[in-house]
Amino acid sequence: MDLLQKIKENARLSAKTIVLPEGTEERTLQATDIILSEKIAKIILIGDPEKIASEAARLHLKNIGEAIIVDPKSHDKMEAYAEILVELRKKKGMTMEQAMVLVQDPLYLATLMIKAGDADGEVAGALNATGDVLRPAFQIVKTMPGISVVSGAFIMLLKDKSFGDDGMMVFADCAVHPNPTASELAEIAVATAKTTKAIAKMEPRVAMLSFSTMGSGKHEMVDKVVEATRIAKEMAPEFQIDGEMQADAAIVAAIGAQKAPGSAVAGRANVLVFPTLEVGNIAYKLVQRLAGAEAVGPILQGMAAPINDLSRGCSVSDIVNLVAITANQAAGL
Repeated sequence: MDLLQKIKENARLSAKTIVLPEGTEERTLQATDIILSEKIAKIILIGDPEKIASEAARLHLKNIGEAIIVDPKSHDKMEAYAEILVELRKKKGMTMEQAMVLVQDPLYLATLMIKAGDADGEVAGALNATGDVLRPAFQIVKTMPGISVVSGAFIMLLKDKSFGDDGMMVFADCAVHPNPTASELAEIAVATAKTTKAIAKMEPRVAMLSFSTMGSGKHEMVDKVVEATRIAKEMAPEFQIDGEMQADAAIVAAIGAQKAPGSAVAGRANVLVFPTLEVGNIAYKLVQRLAGAEAVGPILQGMAAPINDLSRGCSVSDIVNLVAITANQAAGL
């Protein structure tokens, strides 16, 4: 069973409810039909019920009737959700009148459903830009306790099975935060360890990467990783986190033993945490292209509930897979 099959099977067992705010969008409807057919998750579709029914008929979809369909312009929880929004945003001057308008916005409505406990996670972005997806998420769902920064992880499936756990590794941050501070980098490391355990079902061995291994180089950029490693170990002593170390020391046993003797992570890391976004983004794309690896993600991490952003060029299978991943994240929380 490959990783995505495992993720889908775990999602079936968890039976989580995922809200899709772009409920009238063609690929979203096609993905919903597959998700419901395969019982990957329970689905809430936000959109005009008549348009959803019309599109489902045009596309010959047979399972859309199993989804909960919520009309953002007229539903019985509008006032309750508006009250939640006013309470959350009253310090910013939010009024009930303003909130009643915002609860008709599918992206705000989706996050309010999560906040109210009516949904476990959200997947959007087939129609909307990343900023528009994340803005209500930050305002309403916010980050998980002890975490102030959101980051993006990729599960890397390598052809060479000698690396990571049978060729599976997790890279972060490759998608969101350009230049984290030491404390933010520590949070990214801990969040990635949790993602690794919840989704990839691996015991994380986290390498904090740098151009130095255990003091071999001196620079303020190295100092940041050293401090991040210290903070991360304090934050999550249950995880194996070590650094700073160079990439070869992290993933090649002989080099790890030479450069970082006694480290439980060196030479056998399955999670690589990069010091900046540019390094992480370049690294995952190089590994993807030069080594022929499959990159699954980005998986947004650090939110108090899982909210994941699609590319606007996404395929139907991308949506299905991200819903399954989101369900696994919800189960892990």
